[in-house]
Amino acid sequence: MNDQSEPRSVDRKGELTEFLHTRRARLKPIDVGLPDLGRRRRVPGLRREELAQLAGVSVAYYTRLEQGNAQNVSADVLDAIARALRLTDAETHHLMHLSKPKRHSKRKAAARPQALRPALGGLLESMELVPAYVLGHRTDILAWNRLAAAVFHDFGAVPEKHRNYARLVFLDPTMRTLYADWEIKAAETASALRMYAGYCADDPELSALVGELSVKSEDFRRLWAAHEVREKAHGSKRLSHPLVGEMELSYESLKLPDDAEQTLLLFHAEPGSKSAESLRLLASWGADASHSDVVTG
Repeated sequence: MNDQSEPRSVDRKGELTEFLHTRRARLKPIDVGLPDLGRRRRVPGLRREELAQLAGVSVAYYTRLEQGNAQNVSADVLDAIARALRLTDAETHHLMHLSKPKRHSKRKAAARPQALRPALGGLLESMELVPAYVLGHRTDILAWNRLAAAVFHDFGAVPEKHRNYARLVFLDPTMRTLYADWEIKAAETASALRMYAGYCADDPELSALVGELSVKSEDFRRLWAAHEVREKAHGSKRLSHPLVGEMELSYESLKLPDDAEQTLLLFHAEPGSKSAESLRLLASWGADASHSDVVTG
């Protein structure tokens, strides 16, 4: 890939076209109850006319929509297309956001500072045995406690303008070795950026971030091109920590009620497990550079 001096823009029309195309490509006629007549297909997946038939719309209308040219498409039509494409809830929400007409006035939330309530910073620091951090839109790292820095990364050592989880996952070699299932973590991270791009494509900082990662990371380019979107509010992560070795941590991802673009992530280990003991060791050592910090813009 040729180097680029300017970051790639996130174009809502192009996003809608590529998203619908990739969702069609993953389906076969037999997946949706259509007969497979054995005819050779030039491209994988459903044809536009097959998808239009399933959704109950004309081929011309669906074609305009996939090309980003359908204006004021109704929620009922989008629901029908989502059902025909077997979209998940997260994918359906993404489709709804991409299909909204672009407003002339840019979304204010994209430009406003990502302010964190001081009380939340105090709460993070009080959780001495629970690694916790807060991500804003674009996966910017807004706050963390000492144990999160000891477990995941010395966030305080990262310049504020580069303090972004997606940037660390794709560009910092230590994160690739930390996550035992790095490919899964990378896919989840790219998906989170895709979800944000669906409702705030006009954010210039998002465009700059996507452009930087696209230029510097082949893995990001591959995952970004897949147009996968999913929401994962809880789960587990396997880590290979340089000081305490293998750990398995469960996590909960909580949207803050007064700012849905901020997410609190909490990690914990099974009581009595080796991972729980490793957390206690890391908490007791307490690195000098792992003080919590808050970005207020």
